[in-house]
Amino acid sequence: MKILLLNQCFYPDVVSTAQYLTDLAVELADCGHEVTVIAGDRGYDDGARRFTKREIWKGIRIIRLPSLALGKKARWRRALNFASFSSVCAVHLLFMRKFDVVVALTSPPLISLLGSLFVRLKGGRFFFWVMDLNPDESVAAGWLKESSLVTRILGALLRYSLRQAEKVIVLDRFMSQRILDKGIAMDKVTVIPPWSHNDQVTYDPAGRLAFRAAHGLEGKYVVMYSGNHSPCHSLDTLLGAAGKLAGHSVVAFCFVGGGSEYVKVQAYAREHQLRNILCLPYQPLNRLAGSLSAADLHVVVMGDAFTGIVHPCKIYNILEIGSPVLYIGPAQSHVVEVLSQLEDQSLVCSVRHGDIDEVANYIISGAEKTTRRRLPSAITVSFAYSRESLLPKIIELIECVPSGRFSPRPVVSETEGQSLL
Repeated sequence: MKILLLNQCFYPDVVSTAQYLTDLAVELADCGHEVTVIAGDRGYDDGARRFTKREIWKGIRIIRLPSLALGKKARWRRALNFASFSSVCAVHLLFMRKFDVVVALTSPPLISLLGSLFVRLKGGRFFFWVMDLNPDESVAAGWLKESSLVTRILGALLRYSLRQAEKVIVLDRFMSQRILDKGIAMDKVTVIPPWSHNDQVTYDPAGRLAFRAAHGLEGKYVVMYSGNHSPCHSLDTLLGAAGKLAGHSVVAFCFVGGGSEYVKVQAYAREHQLRNILCLPYQPLNRLAGSLSAADLHVVVMGDAFTGIVHPCKIYNILEIGSPVLYIGPAQSHVVEVLSQLEDQSLVCSVRHGDIDEVANYIISGAEKTTRRRLPSAITVSFAYSRESLLPKIIELIECVPSGRFSPRPVVSETEGQSLL
């Protein structure tokens, strides 16, 4: 089949959606499909980084389009960045041939609309892989009013994309419910969580030592937040704990990644003169195992208003590492459900936003232990969220032809609208 993938982020970018779409593209190409990707020619988190505009990589035809790079310091800048890419992408699609399948993600927001219109105009089948929900996210963040004209228009465009999709792939049952609440038929919606990068990310003792030595973390109890620093996941409680523990020389807080809130973490550390905070950029995938293994405690954060809108993918790589986990967020979320599957609950702490004292006390209790512990049961749980387990299920959906005949691959029958786990 001829397959077109649409998303602003793709290889060699290291942000989450780029990694997942890259995995899908490589697997589809390995299955013998003719794969084309349209993405942006700039780094998503670092707009100054430029990528080759046209290339064939691992049998995948990559078309990278230009866009503005005004930064993320203001929402209007982000909006113009997104609008510029979407506009160039729309023009480019007008002159492209028909594809058998078009798969759109959600970067920039509502790029799914372009995918659905392209299929409507030229034919083929459209799949919507929902990584986050907009305008729901913008409303939850307070950027848009729920009753505003802009919100109503964007909501209508999202519902159009959802209705036009042959299948809507969502990340958890909470996101599925939000989609169903928009009037989308249950038989269109399939829950497939993101997967761990277990082909490259496992516990790495040598990488742990190297990372800690490179950044002056020997002998420290390292509390790590790794990934996108998003306004959807408030870090105020964790930063408050860092301030409270400024006098505990053995505890170090390591913030790794990027995003609009990354600079706020840096500013907080400067303003409060906190020497226990270390900020580092995104780590390349070939060094991610070492950086994640360097932590003694990993932190996962979910904003109270964002359950079913965004999905903290970092939990799956953390399960592969087997690290103790501190979760800060609402009591009802997919993260809580995943962590509840672990046998050793003594190495899991779930708290609500604002519980600074509880977070600080949990960190101190961990730092006072003479031996560092890992979660052996996490490896068993993580297999359910592994690349080998989940990626083939997306391939199965895409390869299913309209007549109901499937391609000659091993398949497992599942009930539509339910989780494929």
